[in-house]
Amino acid sequence: MNMPAKLKQGDEIRVIAPSRSLKILSDEGIQLAKSRLEDLGFKVTFGKYVGVCDLQSSSSIEQRVEDLHEAFADKNVKGILTVIGGFNSNELLPYIDYELVRANPKILCGFSDITALTTAITAKCDFITYSGPHFSSFQMTGMQDYQTTHFKKCLMNEEAYEVVPSSKWSDDLWFLDQDNRLYEESKWKVYSEGEATGELFGGNLCTLNLLQGTEYMPELNNCILFVEDDELITPELFARDLTSLLQVTKGLRGLLIGRFQRVSKVTEEQIHFILDKHPQLKDIPVFYDIDFGHTQPIATLPIGGTVRIDSNGMKFEMIKF
Repeated sequence: MNMPAKLKQGDEIRVIAPSRSLKILSDEGIQLAKSRLEDLGFKVTFGKYVGVCDLQSSSSIEQRVEDLHEAFADKNVKGILTVIGGFNSNELLPYIDYELVRANPKILCGFSDITALTTAITAKCDFITYSGPHFSSFQMTGMQDYQTTHFKKCLMNEEAYEVVPSSKWSDDLWFLDQDNRLYEESKWKVYSEGEATGELFGGNLCTLNLLQGTEYMPELNNCILFVEDDELITPELFARDLTSLLQVTKGLRGLLIGRFQRVSKVTEEQIHFILDKHPQLKDIPVFYDIDFGHTQPIATLPIGGTVRIDSNGMKFEMIKF
């Protein structure tokens, strides 16, 4: 798996909307996110159609694909951030010029529904993409230091490093009230112990499973998986979706599960009940309540990169990213 060039100060980051539109963000939020990225030394530009907003808060397939192609073709653009998630980035997959993308590898970062786009590009173009903050994520004030630190470590640094737990977490509606937030102590947890090194694949579980049976799904052989889901999930749905993914994975080496939002009711008891059903998960390292997904803050993870996980001291190390 190839690695796109790392970002450096002075580089141009293009913001595109392959899922929902920039229009759903406030003007103040847009300016705050842009300013934070500029403070990191980046030049921020926007795709031509990021502000188009249709009946489902998105834009046409043609408009979204054009912005994607333009971002990869533009030699001045060194990194691409998605506006936010949504429901429909998989609509783009048959219409992407993968030869153009392959010829212009660069950092592409987003999470949630963007899992379909990043995973497809990694599978079709053989370079690492990233599950990490959207452009809109940089609006957040509380715990921004953790998010930005791991964003920089993954996307601006070439030396191996360890992902560490955040000190606290939240899943409140921070975009409605930045000043009054409910935090809880953060602690990563072990379901089954062990050590593993392998390529990392995953993201939003229900979105990743949309790719099953298509040419956009990578071969999940001898890899480490990371999965998360949002407020729409229930314990029963998570159990079903995880089972489906495990059934197309061969020689699984490890599993990382992101922290669930409170409303999902996917409690620690439910997680153990679900994982207990799968004998293969008892002989490999499995961690849960990790800092990625739809709670805040989140780390940036390389899709197709190489990582090492070790239950001794709860180590999660980036090796090739």
